[in-house]
Amino acid sequence: MLIFLYGFFTIGGNQDKKEWEYELEAEGEPFVRYFIIICPFHKNTKAFAALVFFYFANFYGGVGMTRYKRVMIKLSGGAVAGSSEFGFAPDRLEHIASEVMSVVELGIEVSIVIGGGNIFRGNMAESWGIERAEADNIGTLATVINSLMLRGVLKAKTDKEVRVMTAVPVTSVAEPYIRLRAIHHLEKGYIVIFAGGNGQPYVTTDYPSVQRAIEVNCDALLVAKQGVDGVLEADPRTNKDARKFASLHYNDVIQHNLRVMDQSAFILARDFRLPIHVFNFDRPGTMRDICEGQNNGTLISEESILQFD
Repeated sequence: MLIFLYGFFTIGGNQDKKEWEYELEAEGEPFVRYFIIICPFHKNTKAFAALVFFYFANFYGGVGMTRYKRVMIKLSGGAVAGSSEFGFAPDRLEHIASEVMSVVELGIEVSIVIGGGNIFRGNMAESWGIERAEADNIGTLATVINSLMLRGVLKAKTDKEVRVMTAVPVTSVAEPYIRLRAIHHLEKGYIVIFAGGNGQPYVTTDYPSVQRAIEVNCDALLVAKQGVDGVLEADPRTNKDARKFASLHYNDVIQHNLRVMDQSAFILARDFRLPIHVFNFDRPGTMRDICEGQNNGTLISEESILQFD
């Protein structure tokens, strides 16, 4: 059997699209002008060509040869507040949306967890005499508000579906979190924002970011920091000469008592060997560069060793 393949790629083109090409695009795949294929043993040659292409594309890591197929992005509430401690800064929302879309445009499946510190913080509860469990419930709803805000900003930038899934029922504005449904959304190319923590008090959003990443089979957790390039050996506010780690093993983080995230969340990531990238979210393009294979910030993984930048 003699098969000749050739093709060229156009993202977003619409010249002479066939019905099956529209279907592929609707399912979240980039539009591709595939192949002319000569194969006397197959009736539907174009459909066969598409199957061949997607098999090899997925096998070798996707059309763009990206590092990961599916990622979890962890944002803090402060990421949307900007220089002010509370509320929303339009320029920060624009920055977040642009950075998220830069990853989506690589063909990577994106999920997000965002904190609620720009709306409510634990120290406020203490000063007002609010008990911890009640304070955590308030913080949980704050993450829902931030998630809805982020959905709105993202929808203004893309025709892709953006779904908010919550661990607490608010069915009039968001879907309940169901693991298999979340995976299905991601497989279809939807952006999925997980809100409401894990539905229980006494945990920060660090834990559900790791938990959800593991549950929906993410390849890595991208931890966005403001003004910090990665994990440092000491607090830069007290030690201006503190060096940045380029990479760390999970055990290095524990042995050196480095503050990457909540201890319980970090242990969960270690136990399931979830790679963690800690990076400066204020620097445009960093998250995209990481997904394309660059080691910006600090990489923490099972294969990594302690190295300074």
